[in-house]
Amino acid sequence: MSKIETVFATRIYSATLRGKGARTLNDELAHAARAIAADDLAGQRWSVENHYRGYTSYASLDDLTWRAPEFGDLAHHLDDHVAALAKDLDFDLGGAPLALDSIWVNILEPGGWHAAHIHPHSVISGTYYVEVPDGAGAIRFEDPRASLMMAAPPRRTRAARDNRPYVSVIPRPGMVVLWESWLRHEVPINASDSERISISFNYRWGAG
Repeated sequence: MSKIETVFATRIYSATLRGKGARTLNDELAHAARAIAADDLAGQRWSVENHYRGYTSYASLDDLTWRAPEFGDLAHHLDDHVAALAKDLDFDLGGAPLALDSIWVNILEPGGWHAAHIHPHSVISGTYYVEVPDGAGAIRFEDPRASLMMAAPPRRTRAARDNRPYVSVIPRPGMVVLWESWLRHEVPINASDSERISISFNYRWGAG
């Protein structure tokens, strides 16, 4: 008798924001994101110097919950979703829940993309999607075992989703996607004619 089981699972969590204020929050965040982008000269310079096609406040303003109430409202929603993922992962947090450590705006112009990366020094990372025009691109995750697959053959074109070397999640406005911060991911090229606006964030154990 034989048995095949799946172990060392990698979780990717997605949900649409619900509850009080969720319907209007997206429009408010879009307005706030553009206002911050227009005023943040340091972020504009960093984006140009680092060839980010558009604007990101990643290196200039990552404490947006203190700067605009809309981001504080978003954080209240995110806390619940992060807690749900942490519970599913069986984290033993010892009574100290994960807390928001940084949050920033991304406005990706047509033709822009974001190379594969991880989020060091965090436990759970994620992105909330504000505006996602058709063709703006998914978020693509890489199998964390990729560097260890020394002589593995390629996967079939129609391989099961949990056997694929890359898995994409196609976002929509109002959607939040969460993952463990060590999971490598990228944003393919924005092939639409409009900006793609998202808000990324990190949660850390004992932050705050």
